[in-house]
Amino acid sequence: MTPVVALRLALAGNRTDTVRVVLTALSAALAALAALAALTVLAVPTPPGGRGVNNAEQYSNALLREPGLRGGTAVALLLLAVPVLALAGQCVRLGAPARDRRLAAFRLAGATPGQVAALVAVEAGLAGLLGTLVGLGTYLAGRVLLHRPDGRGLLPLPTDVLPSPSAIAAVVLGLPVLAGLAGVVLLRRVTATPLGVVRRVRRERPPGPWAGLLIAAGVAAYGLLVPVGRWYAARDQDPPAVLEPLLMLGGGLAALVGVVVGTGWLSHTAGRLLHRWGRGPATLLAARRLTADPWAGSRTLAALLAAVIVGAGAAGLRASMLADMTANRAIGQSFAASDDFYLNTMDLVDRAVQVAVALAAGGLVVALVEGIVARRRTYAALVASGVPRSVIGRSVAWQALAPAVPATVLALAVGLLLTWTTGGRPRSYGGQTAQVCPGDAAGCADPSALRTVWVPESVVTPELPWGQLAGVGATALAAVLVTVGVGLLFLRTSTAVEELRTG
Repeated sequence: MTPVVALRLALAGNRTDTVRVVLTALSAALAALAALAALTVLAVPTPPGGRGVNNAEQYSNALLREPGLRGGTAVALLLLAVPVLALAGQCVRLGAPARDRRLAAFRLAGATPGQVAALVAVEAGLAGLLGTLVGLGTYLAGRVLLHRPDGRGLLPLPTDVLPSPSAIAAVVLGLPVLAGLAGVVLLRRVTATPLGVVRRVRRERPPGPWAGLLIAAGVAAYGLLVPVGRWYAARDQDPPAVLEPLLMLGGGLAALVGVVVGTGWLSHTAGRLLHRWGRGPATLLAARRLTADPWAGSRTLAALLAAVIVGAGAAGLRASMLADMTANRAIGQSFAASDDFYLNTMDLVDRAVQVAVALAAGGLVVALVEGIVARRRTYAALVASGVPRSVIGRSVAWQALAPAVPATVLALAVGLLLTWTTGGRPRSYGGQTAQVCPGDAAGCADPSALRTVWVPESVVTPELPWGQLAGVGATALAAVLVTVGVGLLFLRTSTAVEELRTG
């Protein structure tokens, strides 16, 4: 099979295939923009020994001026790529039954299994490459359009630096390679034979609650941060440079995987409970679907749960900051300007979480619509046998919400615990004299403005951010409800009696 033939066959298809290519390209473009923005922040030069000072005074944003904050800013930008990549994974699955039949026709024409897999990789890879090129073009155009120094000559964004050519090439070419590999992996359980499509489904045991071990390991890794730091401090030693990032990254990934995998157990358990206690055909239909494929919730809710974990962690970090600010104000070591900076930074994190939830909702819409379209013959048979469409609609809603509600609560608890193990401890302060200045940072630069006062010993305990946690959870569940409503719009056309003749 020549490259030209492979390209023509990969681009062949119907309108659903075109929509899949467009959505995959859009997801790749968004992921490329997030990755390039993170690389741009990291490209701001830091001189040797300049980590603790502001060495990039050409920027108006302290997140860019302070070298110690650039790494966290880059990580926050990369976190936005997580739900986008999950959306891309959902888009690759769009129209899978029709594509599988098309691949079977290729086998009938003489294509080998390897050539069929190569066609899938080429289709997903080309869509990803188109998206990353669009993302690169948007990034370069935005870099020119957003280069707007203010009256003091300061830049709001790092539009004066560029990542290295190798880093840009890694993003532009690496994401399409990942898209192609994802397409092949999603095809691993499908055998496209000349006689049709066979899906290899192993009879698996029901999901177990062992995912709780991963969650416990992740929380324990964060809980070790403070004791390990104290252990090295007691010996007048600095911990290894990679120890803290390793604990944070490894613990966060373990907790995230534990929550996502645990959603399969929650789905299976919810299905059993609905089957045991549910009343009416809608709940019984949803119960059977949940117990038959409990991992569907893990696949579709992964990006949303990641955003919820980050949002809950940000809520815990904000509560910890507020406790520190209260203690610092009491001993005269805090100014309103610095407090506002850190709180405004947390506001940016909250907005990033909202964007991530919106992107994850897009993935949920794709997954829900794909599930309805893939089972349209079953739904059409139910309607033809007398089941009202409203019953099927309610069963789809039950199937989406039954695992989403407990999984969201679990993600909120895990995200809060990750930051609460380090930032939720009580703060002791006072019991000594301190120099306090009632003015702002500029006025307190004069030593004569300082007053020596006695600060009684006291303890500040961070308050649990119930309101912010409720807001994150409500936003996530609202996104699920909206996606269910959008998906139900496709239910009428997918349950027409004519769908019984669909192959």
